[in-house]
Amino acid sequence: MNANDVLKRYWGYEEFKGSQHQIIDAVLAGRDVLALLPTGGGKSVCYQLPALLMEGLCIVVSPLVALIHDQVASLKQKGIKAVTLTGGLTEEEVINLLDNCQYGNYSFLYLSPERLQQPMVQERLSRIHVNLIAVDEAHCISQWGNDFRPAYLHCSVLRDLKPGVPLIALTATATKEVAAEIVQNLRLQNCITFKDSFLRDNIIYKVIEAEDKDYRLRQLCKISSGCAIVYVRTRRLSESLAANLGNSGCPAIYFHGGLSRKDKEGNLKKWMSSAVRTMVATNAFGMGIDKPDVRLVVHYQIPDSIENYFQEAGRAGRDGLPAQAVLLSNNADEIQLRKQFLSTLPDVTFLKKLYKTLNNYFQIPYGTGENTTHNFHFDSFCQTYKLSSMLTYNGLLALDQHSVISLSQQFKRKTLVRFIASKAQLWSYLEKQQALASLIQVVLRTYGGIFDFETKINTLMIAGKAGVKEEDILRMFDRLQKDGIIEYQAQVGDLELTFLVPREDERTINQFAPQLRKHQQVKVNHVEQMLAYLHNTKLCRTRQLLAYFGEKLQIDCGKCDVCLARKALPGSDIRMVRQQILALLKEAPMSSRALVSSLDTNEDVVLYALQLLLEDRKIKIGATNKYSLC
Repeated sequence: MNANDVLKRYWGYEEFKGSQHQIIDAVLAGRDVLALLPTGGGKSVCYQLPALLMEGLCIVVSPLVALIHDQVASLKQKGIKAVTLTGGLTEEEVINLLDNCQYGNYSFLYLSPERLQQPMVQERLSRIHVNLIAVDEAHCISQWGNDFRPAYLHCSVLRDLKPGVPLIALTATATKEVAAEIVQNLRLQNCITFKDSFLRDNIIYKVIEAEDKDYRLRQLCKISSGCAIVYVRTRRLSESLAANLGNSGCPAIYFHGGLSRKDKEGNLKKWMSSAVRTMVATNAFGMGIDKPDVRLVVHYQIPDSIENYFQEAGRAGRDGLPAQAVLLSNNADEIQLRKQFLSTLPDVTFLKKLYKTLNNYFQIPYGTGENTTHNFHFDSFCQTYKLSSMLTYNGLLALDQHSVISLSQQFKRKTLVRFIASKAQLWSYLEKQQALASLIQVVLRTYGGIFDFETKINTLMIAGKAGVKEEDILRMFDRLQKDGIIEYQAQVGDLELTFLVPREDERTINQFAPQLRKHQQVKVNHVEQMLAYLHNTKLCRTRQLLAYFGEKLQIDCGKCDVCLARKALPGSDIRMVRQQILALLKEAPMSSRALVSSLDTNEDVVLYALQLLLEDRKIKIGATNKYSLC
């Protein structure tokens, strides 16, 4: 069989896309390859297909467990033997799976970069006949990449274990700096780089400033002709937005990392079959999901990088038909973005303090502690040492990334509560259970919407507000669940923490301090570049995005919000709209919706005029999202 036969047999396609055929030919010729393909460009075919044409096993390194499972499931559906080494396996299970790879005629082995670091895994891989090494999401190996994973730096060990075996690195989000680091860190030899254009000329990019984002989201979902994805940053917001859309006549479901596998599969099936057209999701959704008829992708909150935005927006219009990628924003969002992603970045000083505090908390003497595992109550730890929970959370992740500690999969505490009794039933219940009344009232005052959807509860905080012990709160929830008032899930031991190295305090952190500082600056740059894109109303959105990835587009797209505003009005007309806005704001502050209603002008033009006035500091926007004169 040749490459075209395999493509037809397993993927059902008659022709290759973009540079796929050239990449496959290079791999079959034994060359190292860097493949820079856009989202939806068919990266997996570039290593899966040539591996099937060669004798032996293809090793695939991938950072996301969910993506690994999706890829392996897809291969198995095609009748291709594939196995994965993910977390939760005993040593005996790992050995058995690697035996299958060596003797069971398997074609693919998927594993994480962390699993690759295990000496036993490396030793067993050295015995297996390998035909190809594929490193997916290869931007993770670069400190300039948005999803830098230090463990990815160890992927180059495969070059030592399997010298002479071709290696293909693949990514959909790589700037010139990232591409250069991929080649260097993976030690690609005589490498051929293939870069397909990132241009998706069927996608219309828009940035809409909206003080009432819920209203604009409902509008967008109602007029969309196909399926939609709405991206948010938190699990709770995905649930509440889906409920709000449903209540306003736009049926929607949600998807996030906290759902059970059954719920994930159920919600995904409804959306993939278009039984429910709108999916509200965190960034846990999308990798490996290829739905061609997504007509709309909305970012309800500002992403933390252009890489993430571009990749998620690229899930629209994979069938080549027109689609929209809309970013909703307002002034409060920008403040929240900086607060969430910049003010909570742990620096070297904080990490040293955190690491020393952790060791003291578990009473680990200097020079010991390696490979010891401890139950860790995150909320109690933060309260005891008066530490910011978000800063501490990010600090623990940094220590985990740099292999100082290892965090269990249950890092995020789950105490989930939903009131299933009606409010009338609850008041009747409280009349009989007076002892619980004050505690329940604290919960209700603290968590709005707890009657509508499952809500994550900080039991330590509730105990502090109520002036009782946390155990009292947990007992109360147990009682309420038995009495049919609430649904309740709890994991009291919310985290297992393993120290991977002996305690050496500052010396431990100093070993990777320069790397950490560099990576922190990269994160700052990503946020600033995202905001620069948001505010640039002079250059076509498509040209801005492609320029970020080092690609020059000579003509404007003619369809984005910037192009439409410029095309719709000559300079004299835009000046007239600006003057009309200034005249209205002389009378009183107004929202953008009120201004659009008051002016006999296209909405995009009014929003464009508002952006220009903001840039020129003629107007300002207040805390209530109303515009007024400066």
